Amino acid sequence: MPLVSIVTGLDEQGFLFVESRQAKELLSSIAASAIGEEQAFLDSWNRLERDQYMADGGKYRKRRHATYAIHNAGEPAELMPYQPHYQTIDYNPLNGGVARYFAPILDDLHRSPTLAALLEFGNQIFSQITANHQWHIELHQFRIEARDGMLGKPTPEGVHRDGVDFVIVVMIKRVNIDSGATTIFDLDNLLVGEFMLREAFDVALVNDRRVYHGVTPITQLDPLAEAYRDVLVITFKNKTFV
Repeated sequence: MPLVSIVTGLDEQGFLFVESRQAKELLSSIAASAIGEEQAFLDSWNRLERDQYMADGGKYRKRRHATYAIHNAGEPAELMPYQPHYQTIDYNPLNGGVARYFAPILDDLHRSPTLAALLEFGNQIFSQITANHQWHIELHQFRIEARDGMLGKPTPEGVHRDGVDFVIVVMIKRVNIDSGATTIFDLDNLLVGEFMLREAFDVALVNDRRVYHGVTPITQLDPLAEAYRDVLVITFKNKTFV
């Protein structure tokens, strides 16, 4: 799937699923080197910290967070000084309304050519759709766990919007789990899309101004083995409105 097809598809329907092989080909083209097997990038999900802000008391989510910015057309994304993540309760009725100081993303991920390619991938697509070239970007590494007969909830706030312009969700790893389907609803709350991110680098693209999105809870398959779902979520918001 060429980049122009992704731009057209996302612009037409407000969301798009890009399967792993196509995503890795595009990322490799952007990076001018092979993307998809960088072990340091993949292994960084093993060093996340427990989310201490879960209003439902859940212990099933680990994460790290960072902020980037793109200031002008043609410039790469720049890591910004650490800042908290904030959403209003309008967008996150469960955990919104407070500044959340998550553990920062570690340096090895910031140095990753895979991450640089993903940021430029989003920049190229979203800038073509909007003609905007200045972005406030937030990165969220997530591990959602299912254990002891308890569900893991990738989107505990339910079907939602994030209060940004665009969202990229990148599958990193699924281990010993069932479900975790991505669901897309239009602004009238009608289901318009459903798909599963299964393979590493399966990607979901979402226009957050046009659709709601959510992920169904995950369950543990083998009760004696660890079970989790790792993803990278990258949000893009026009800097003018930050």
